[in-house]
Amino acid sequence: MDVDRQAERTARALIRDLGSLLVAYSGGVDSTVLLRLALDELGPGRVLAATAHGDVHTADELEAARQTAARLGARHVIIHTCELAVPGFSANPPDRCYLCRRSMYRSLIELARHEGMLAVADGANLDDRVDYRPGIRAGAELGVSSPLAEAGMGKQAVRELALDLGLPNWSLPASPCLASRFPYGEEITAAGLQMVAAAERHLRELGFGICRVRHHGNLARVEVPVDDLDQVVDPTVRRTIVGSLRDLGYAYVTLDLQGFRSGSLNEVLGASAPAVEKAPDPARLEGMPET
Repeated sequence: MDVDRQAERTARALIRDLGSLLVAYSGGVDSTVLLRLALDELGPGRVLAATAHGDVHTADELEAARQTAARLGARHVIIHTCELAVPGFSANPPDRCYLCRRSMYRSLIELARHEGMLAVADGANLDDRVDYRPGIRAGAELGVSSPLAEAGMGKQAVRELALDLGLPNWSLPASPCLASRFPYGEEITAAGLQMVAAAERHLRELGFGICRVRHHGNLARVEVPVDDLDQVVDPTVRRTIVGSLRDLGYAYVTLDLQGFRSGSLNEVLGASAPAVEKAPDPARLEGMPET
């Protein structure tokens, strides 16, 4: 393991410059690294971890975030969100994440002001600026900082630093919100979100730590890493998966032979996907737009 110490020093300096910080804390490896660095550089009294929990999140993710924040000794609050109530979100346009993140960041900025925090930051890394991630644009517009990305840290560098810091979730697979399982243009519903969450829970219980169930109406498209394809088609496992997903309401259960790809539903956007905007320099709350 070769930790990028220069990037780590830069990230720590950026965090110190913020003075006090509300961390948009999902419980994933990126935001956990950010939270740990913030606690180191600013102290627990000037850091607040805030986790959004709503229609597109699972109870397991929330509990994991609670446990990790407690282990780090961070003050941690939960903000309850209702993504399906965000205008335009349930119609599932290509900028769905922008709509959701803008609403969430506005809530976090309001909370930060109430708590006397000078800045809001998320755990976005440099690789997040390569894929189609409209949510990053929402943060940039509202002045949310991304110290890891600003320090030039990609996903691998973040994981290496997380391991070096002894963080318990350093190898945790990425887990985007449940809305990312719906093809653009297919309505996102509470029932559909619950089906996806239950279907992926069944797959994890069978030992597939990395998996996605893409929700195409009454058809489930299962993605697992290519190395796990043989296991999925084992007769016993296959029957179990088909039975479980049909019990949830899927009429058809399919296996994607390309294997797991993060953001596979973005493939249909092709060259039409808007470019991801570069985040601005770190901003304090005094310079952010009113919410």
